[in-house]
Amino acid sequence: MDIRLHFIVEGQTEETFVNTVLRPHLAALEIWTYARCVRTGRKRGIEQRGGVDNYAKVKNDITAWVKEDQKPDAGFTTMLDLYRLPTDFPGYQEAKRERDPYQRVRVLEEALGEDVSDSRFIPYIQLHEFESLLFAGPQQFRSQFPESDTAVRRLEETASRFCSPERINDGPETAPSKCIIGELPAYKERKASAGPIVAGQIGLPELRTKCKHFGEWIDRLESRPR
Repeated sequence: MDIRLHFIVEGQTEETFVNTVLRPHLAALEIWTYARCVRTGRKRGIEQRGGVDNYAKVKNDITAWVKEDQKPDAGFTTMLDLYRLPTDFPGYQEAKRERDPYQRVRVLEEALGEDVSDSRFIPYIQLHEFESLLFAGPQQFRSQFPESDTAVRRLEETASRFCSPERINDGPETAPSKCIIGELPAYKERKASAGPIVAGQIGLPELRTKCKHFGEWIDRLESRPR
């Protein structure tokens, strides 16, 4: 039986990543993906999407989509950043006490799953943000920023200091995106297009191998009961 898998994501970068990298892979398994950014409100009659500034907006959007598609062959998941996660997120205070980032994110995902309370829902929070994935193969930045060889080498050096890209922390100046923008300022304006391209060039097998938590999420998506 075919599966419809709905992704509620943080922003345009993640939406493009799902559509260009995850969609072809999952389609080969007869899992058809649909992605949209978190709905944050309406301004002058225009729906606003993208960015997570409080949990209520995230839950409202997840709940609305779950109600829209109540069939058993539908699945739902998230792709939200641990970095700058809203403090009203379920499990936030408990997770804050955990020193290990993998345990921290598991506490948050479990709390999110319990709060949404739907067996078709697979909660996922990215350690520490989407750009963590790009440190699985920072040399691929050369394709998008060909005149920045020195900067790319520095990003490779940063990656080499961590046992996993997911360990690159969530400091205001040392988070993955901040590290990249510090070396490649042009990335700030191009992240929604360049980021997914770089991730696609790294390739899903490499991303899964070097980013354990991400890999476990993909395993769960692939093995969702039919």
